[in-house]
Amino acid sequence: MTMTREPRRDEPPPEGTAGWPEPSEGIDFDGLYHAQFRSLTLQLAAYCGDLAQAQDLVQEAFCRAFARWSRVSRYDDPVAWVRRVAWNLATSRWRRLRTAQSWLRRQREEHVPGPGPDRVALTAALAQLPTGQRRAVVLHYLADLSVTQIARQEGVPEGTVKSWLHRGRTALAAELTTTNGVNDHD
Repeated sequence: MTMTREPRRDEPPPEGTAGWPEPSEGIDFDGLYHAQFRSLTLQLAAYCGDLAQAQDLVQEAFCRAFARWSRVSRYDDPVAWVRRVAWNLATSRWRRLRTAQSWLRRQREEHVPGPGPDRVALTAALAQLPTGQRRAVVLHYLADLSVTQIARQEGVPEGTVKSWLHRGRTALAAELTTTNGVNDHD
């Protein structure tokens, strides 16, 4: 006497069967799930390299199949549909991870050395100048604007810009020589 029993969740389907009923027998979702979950999980685990992730992906694929079961059950091979969805989910996850890792690489902190002593001294000396002179010096020497361009931008005569530049250079020279400890009396 031969006894047949329902396959358990963790067992492979019996020999000689595809693991789920033939379409003529009427496919039920529970039967398909119990017969194919392990097999699909092992396939995805080999693809992903992570059993827990593969289980999550196959579970999500079956959830999507269940939501569309009236349509999916009429397919010639519903397992192929579930497998394709699981593989697509795995591919999408890899793309998201790759994008996130790329973004994180671009967000890395760059360690740049602090400003040198000359830069600090120049910044401090520029801060001592009156606003008009400071703006004229910065625009002329750092932004490479001509006297005419600065006069037009500031809305003042060119003579005023020349005066600001002269006074600014003189004040900077005096400030920088005393800051560096150099003076003409030595």
